[in-house]
Amino acid sequence: MQLLDAAQAGQRLNVSTPHAEVEAAAATAEVLILEFDAFRDGRGFSLASSLRDHGFRGRLIAAGNVLPDQARHLRRSGFDAVELSPAADVEAWRRMDEAFSAVYQSAADDERPVWNRRPGGRGPRTDGLDALAERLNAEFAGAPPAAVLSAVLDPALGLKTAAISSFGAESAVLLHLIAETNPDLPVIFLETGQHFLQTLSYRAALTRRLGLADVRIIMPDPAERAALDARDDLWRTDADACCDLRKIRPLARAAVGFSALVTGRKRYQNGERATLRVFEVLDGVLRVNPLADWTADRVRAWLDAHELPLHPLVEQGYASIGCLPCTRPSGADEDARAGRWSGMDKTECGIHLGCRRAMVGA
Repeated sequence: MQLLDAAQAGQRLNVSTPHAEVEAAAATAEVLILEFDAFRDGRGFSLASSLRDHGFRGRLIAAGNVLPDQARHLRRSGFDAVELSPAADVEAWRRMDEAFSAVYQSAADDERPVWNRRPGGRGPRTDGLDALAERLNAEFAGAPPAAVLSAVLDPALGLKTAAISSFGAESAVLLHLIAETNPDLPVIFLETGQHFLQTLSYRAALTRRLGLADVRIIMPDPAERAALDARDDLWRTDADACCDLRKIRPLARAAVGFSALVTGRKRYQNGERATLRVFEVLDGVLRVNPLADWTADRVRAWLDAHELPLHPLVEQGYASIGCLPCTRPSGADEDARAGRWSGMDKTECGIHLGCRRAMVGA
């Protein structure tokens, strides 16, 4: 991170500035200077991280009451530089910025976490996740989902794995496969606070039915929710920002420490997923899509063969089920996800797009 010993030119905003005003300024500014009134105020870090997640590529400078101990945190949050006072200890800033050589989770600076670059070990992780994904795609081309799951859970790979489930229209298939393979596998459910009541009831009933032992209910950060969506109606004006607050950020926190995430995505669901691979790497984590090549008929056949309960809204025409405000039933001639964000230029919430794409063109 660059250390600046003089006042810089650029648009200055206090870290107490409302999030919407900061984003509006970022839309046209090439340089943003965020001024901290107190070193204890974490809003500047949150603003910087949010701006980077929203695609801001300009220069971001921290100013005001910041401490050398915060140097690394400022950089990892997305700041390019810090504006120092004449009395600042420049050497202390340099020393603290270089104090640590490893990171343990992804952040705005794109440093690679140690668990994703650790050499050695018992498995093929020595070549990195990209090489692992390519090898697994070749080895398991056309393999049944149970074989894919077993491969990912093989201790020889050295992966720490969890699954993501919306407990939506087709979720029972993947969750049944997980229950048959390893019912103790952590399953992350993003409780956005905007779900249909039927989804919450279905989650509880399906969890019991399948014997899933570790369903983790992940909610938005209360402070972020209060600051960004106090009236619970952000979806009306900015659906992307609502998904960011209620799904992308919570998943990022919940997934820390996991090197592989299993999803139930399928190629037939919409154009965004048409080229989906069984194994892919996203934000330094292996994404595993065991059902990628399944058709809608195959999904329904599995549900019927194993007498798995359907989400209650399926009978009402909901082919894909997300949050209540942004989901409607789909027509017979529409694709499976046509009822999601209907009328908007949006087809994904962003959790499967990666942090650099989630809020840009989602």
